[in-house]
Amino acid sequence: MPKGGIIPVWGRVNSLETLHSAPMLSRTLTTLLLLGLAATATAQNSDGELTKVKEQELEDVRERISELKQSMDAAAEERDRLTGELQKLDIAISEQRMRIADIERDQTYTANKKEKLDRELAGREAHLDTESEALAAQVRAAYMSGSQEKIKLLLNQRDPATLGRLMAYYRYLNDYRAENIEAVVAQIRRLDALRAQIAAEEARLTALARARYDELGRLHNSQENRKTLLASLRKRIASEGEEVDRLAAQEKDLTRLIAELTSILSDYPITSEQPFSEHRGKLTWPVAGRLLHEFGQPRVGGSIKWNGVVLGAPRGREVRAVYHGRVAFADWLAGMGLLVIVDHGEGYMTLYGYNETILKNTGDWVAPGDVIATVGDSGGQSEAGLYFELRRGTKPENPRRWVTKQPGS
Repeated sequence: MPKGGIIPVWGRVNSLETLHSAPMLSRTLTTLLLLGLAATATAQNSDGELTKVKEQELEDVRERISELKQSMDAAAEERDRLTGELQKLDIAISEQRMRIADIERDQTYTANKKEKLDRELAGREAHLDTESEALAAQVRAAYMSGSQEKIKLLLNQRDPATLGRLMAYYRYLNDYRAENIEAVVAQIRRLDALRAQIAAEEARLTALARARYDELGRLHNSQENRKTLLASLRKRIASEGEEVDRLAAQEKDLTRLIAELTSILSDYPITSEQPFSEHRGKLTWPVAGRLLHEFGQPRVGGSIKWNGVVLGAPRGREVRAVYHGRVAFADWLAGMGLLVIVDHGEGYMTLYGYNETILKNTGDWVAPGDVIATVGDSGGQSEAGLYFELRRGTKPENPRRWVTKQPGS
């Protein structure tokens, strides 16, 4: 016993008591172990249940937003049949462009794969030529020595030790020749397999080119139908003088959408170590482009003003999120075309309209710089560009007070 040491309680019982208590201790440890395992299993089940609950919550949110969208579509179509047709064409064009982009990515991948196979084929053919030349040289040497090569070797030697070594060399040489023959045969088989692979990739490239051509044809037809529809829409607006009423109705729809989204998402708040409100003047523009319309600039007749900015940019250019958030809406809306709305918490939302394609879904989380869409002219715009708006609640704010940096700076 160490000096000044404290004797544990279990050190003061006699050995008989210790023997009697051993089974009890064993049962206690077993019980504790089982309880620990049960607690772990319960925790794992709890985590699984929590995941299922969150997935169900997200699905419920998507369902409620989908119902809201259907309600707004019905109201818009009741006001204007041409708007409903424009929505269908914009969505069809977006889907066709995405399919074409997928086909072109597939073409690039297949072409690169075929190029790699071609290089491998060329290398193996060169290696086969080398192997074939070496084998041919061995065959010629064997032929020159005559068909009775082994018998001549035996008859020409008197020393048994030398003869033994020569016979061993002879066996090694024959084995080497056999291995060379097998290597050449294997190379030929590999070349045949490579040629078959290259032929398959060539056929795939041909099929992809045909699919791209067909998709481009459908896209052209959709674009022509859209032009005709827009001409009819503009003619009717000009003849009936209802542009102001149309814009007012679209602004009302957007305000209703934002209010409803705010209500739906209020049960799922966004928390962040760096709130959106702390980044005023520090954000980067979602796309590089020239300013077409300024915040607060009068629109038709001066009674309606722009609630955001319009940036002219080439069709297909990537549109990026300005800050962390969750996609609250990703669909078509009258006046906005293909629209993405990102909820940043604290009541702040950013809107990205007129897109050609949408690359995120409702409920997706985004970070600053994430690509969420591509620039387009959906919603009946006369040229390609991005509509960008920032709101706190239903009130628009001047984006220039928040966004100051150019992309890539």
